[in-house]
Amino acid sequence: MMRVLNWFFRDRATGAIVIAQWPNLPLWIFASAAGLAWIVEASAIAVPAWLSASLQVVAIASLAWWAVDEVLRGVNPWRRCLGGAVLMFGLIRLFHAG
Repeated sequence: MMRVLNWFFRDRATGAIVIAQWPNLPLWIFASAAGLAWIVEASAIAVPAWLSASLQVVAIASLAWWAVDEVLRGVNPWRRCLGGAVLMFGLIRLFHAG
């Protein structure tokens, strides 16, 4: 069991156990856009619909960018599975929203 856990969570380059990492550029963009979208929607100030929609598109696109990057270049199988799960969840939400 320990061999499986080591294989699943160990960074192949450094040998460290990696479950979470400091956010990279796509996650910072996602957090910023999602936070701004939430503030815009929660505010009582009337804002153009395109602004709210644009922030949501930027948030979704940056999260998809992060997920694809993790699937392709994740440091261990856990990070690749996490990216795949986020990508699948996003695609399911996209197709069920329409």
